[in-house]
Amino acid sequence: MRRTILISTMILTMALAVVSLSFAATKGKLDVKVGDPFYVCTCGEGCPCNAISRNPGKCACGHDDMVKATVTKVEGDVAYFKAEGWDKERPFKTVGKYTCACGPGCKCDTISQTPGKCPCGKELKKVK
Repeated sequence: MRRTILISTMILTMALAVVSLSFAATKGKLDVKVGDPFYVCTCGEGCPCNAISRNPGKCACGHDDMVKATVTKVEGDVAYFKAEGWDKERPFKTVGKYTCACGPGCKCDTISQTPGKCPCGKELKKVK
């Protein structure tokens, strides 16, 4: 009886670990709503990284610090952000090709269209 419980517990633990890892590897879509605050890349429309994060830090492309912005509207997989000093809102994709490699407990919620570093310092990893 003890052996069965031990084996069942081990199988359940391994299954949860696999599910957590696969979820973390496919995380690349941000759930954004109008009014949500995020930090976004300030490099402008020509910047390929299009980075969004819940934490302040350097942009994934490494050029500038991210700026705090607010979601003004959401259309499909594009969110529009407005930050202080911007004369108009800017569009950002809410589905990233790269995401923070913090793991399942990650609070960064960082996505980018290019590789680089997350504001927490971890490397961004390719979304699978």
